[in-house]
Amino acid sequence: MPSAVTLVRSSTLTASAQYAYAATVPGDARLIFLAGSCPLNKDGTTAGLGDYAAQAAKAIKSLCLALEAAGAGIGDVISTRVLVASTERADLVTAWDVVRAAFGEHDVPSTLMGVTVLGYEDQLVEIEAVAAVID
Repeated sequence: MPSAVTLVRSSTLTASAQYAYAATVPGDARLIFLAGSCPLNKDGTTAGLGDYAAQAAKAIKSLCLALEAAGAGIGDVISTRVLVASTERADLVTAWDVVRAAFGEHDVPSTLMGVTVLGYEDQLVEIEAVAAVID
């Protein structure tokens, strides 16, 4: 099934950003709003304690499972917000590199933010997303 998502780029903005600057979907697309994907194991414990990359990978895996349950895949995502509990840019980049690799060529508009704290004990990374599909 072809993707409903069209990534928008602009030659008037820097090409150094590792994502498209905008995305569009047709009016008949079904939007899917995903809760923040957390690095939680099935038993509710936090995975990858102290490891930004491991937590980002677990959050991506959980995101993909939620997308699948909603009838979508990672190629149907139209935007993300990556939250990282750190004041160190290197920690944000570590998490971002995992997220960016998971999306590959589908480099959706994204926001990367350092935050003070996240909701679960020992949680370092959370990924929010919006997706769209044509049924």
